[in-house]
Amino acid sequence: MVEHHRLSERTACRLVGLSRTAYRYQAKPKGDRALRERLKTLAAEHTRYGYLLLHGMLKAEGLVVNKKRTYRLYTEEGLQVRTKKRKKLQRPRLPMDVPTAPNQRWSMDFVSDQLSDGRRFRVLNVVDDYSREVVGQLASVSISGRRVARFLDQLAEQRWLPPLIVCDNGPEFTSKAMFFWAKERHTKLGFIQPGKPTQNAFVESLNGKFRNECLNQHWFRSLEDACREIDQWREHYNRVRPHSSLGYLPPVEFAKRAA
Repeated sequence: MVEHHRLSERTACRLVGLSRTAYRYQAKPKGDRALRERLKTLAAEHTRYGYLLLHGMLKAEGLVVNKKRTYRLYTEEGLQVRTKKRKKLQRPRLPMDVPTAPNQRWSMDFVSDQLSDGRRFRVLNVVDDYSREVVGQLASVSISGRRVARFLDQLAEQRWLPPLIVCDNGPEFTSKAMFFWAKERHTKLGFIQPGKPTQNAFVESLNGKFRNECLNQHWFRSLEDACREIDQWREHYNRVRPHSSLGYLPPVEFAKRAA
């Protein structure tokens, strides 16, 4: 309109509804190259920093003011922080050699049952693989990895901890609490292969006897009642009951003769 119809700039802008400031605006280069390079450098040095932390560092250097600009460059360069994957602890499968003396290797596993009112509870069985002696039994409604570690420490007050304890891959045994407990006590946790309970045959055999001779023989009115019956069964099993694989000797007697 200005060039072809010889109208003034003021009149032409008024007719088309455009401000004279917008008409006169000249685009300026963004000049983001230096900022982009610095942003990528900082992102490479601090790989776990998000755009807000990087923006703070850039702002401290006087390179940027508006965080929206930082976020735009951050996304354009594909610098989003990836979600960190959960670290998985390496749990090597150890060969299960036959122990040649008491207290060389223990095995542990859980057995579940219910009280007369229907409430479920669990029993942690710990057995000496050589003497077949039930080292300890922990009965509770809920048993976490931290509780397992405390119980093993209680057993350690009565006898030396073995260099190896065999267990399955349950969440209680593979927890961080058990990982650090084993590291501090210098005791290895030997994990069996998933789906192969026969690799933990000693405690599996004990579990079967315990269920058949104790759990299936009683109705427990309370957890205290269950603990009392379980303690009596363990005392009988260790000191009185003959064990066929031990020449029909009780586990405690067999361990004494082997010492």
